[in-house]
Amino acid sequence: MAAPFFSTPFQPYVYQSQQDTITPFQILGGESQVVQIMLKSEEKVIAKPASMCYMSGSIEMENTYTPEQEVGVLQWILGKSVSSVVLRNTGQNDGFVGIAAPYLARILPIDLAMFGGEILCQPDAFLCSVHDVKVVNSVDQRARNIVAAGAEGFLRQRLSGQGLAFILAGGSVVQKVLEVGEVFSIDVSCIAALTPSIDVRIKNNAPFRRALFGGDNVVMATLTGPGIVFIQSLPFHRLSQRIARSVTSPNMRENPKLLIQIAIFAFLAYAVILSSLILTEV
Repeated sequence: MAAPFFSTPFQPYVYQSQQDTITPFQILGGESQVVQIMLKSEEKVIAKPASMCYMSGSIEMENTYTPEQEVGVLQWILGKSVSSVVLRNTGQNDGFVGIAAPYLARILPIDLAMFGGEILCQPDAFLCSVHDVKVVNSVDQRARNIVAAGAEGFLRQRLSGQGLAFILAGGSVVQKVLEVGEVFSIDVSCIAALTPSIDVRIKNNAPFRRALFGGDNVVMATLTGPGIVFIQSLPFHRLSQRIARSVTSPNMRENPKLLIQIAIFAFLAYAVILSSLILTEV
């Protein structure tokens, strides 16, 4: 008999769909994946900018503004793109296009028809789509969620329609099915996507002093079922923070001049303040 800790309610994400209603595709690679989509004549794929990796000779590419971005101005202010790339097969024969993940991420195929025609994703999760898929950046209207999580916590992507969408998630991906009234706590950044039927409440999970000195898992989300949540083990912002710390905060043994640089900066700041005080008295 297996140990109890081997029994888990989580399940690996497995894509299931009706083969006669979905354009053929293949997900290639391991950690940084590429999705190859087959397109019939006049079929098209809508993808995020700078995501196209390769395509057949009959595919034409153009950049278009996405009118479905209801909060496009806010998205643009936050440094995100408000345009999309349209890849269309203009030939008579079948063509193909390869869409790559922009970082170390896994590509999840989401058949919106299986999720009631709508799903909520983390910011920038959308990679590409086929057929009837509408991408809208939605804002959580509850003030307590906005204050607790900041801009990246309340700006989410809402995918709706009956088509096939591909979203990004970092690390390993598992799914959790929440029953009616079931409560589940998770780190906010580990939520890759969830169904709209889940009630989400964000709260601070630590006192102010812990948040001030860089405590982990400070902002948590409480999910109440029913619904399905897709969980990622390595969010992109967590990976980027690790890289930034190793680059901008070198070890003293690796950079012995760091103390000298800090001392020089402190001396110059002291000189500027002292000279401004002397000039003020004069």
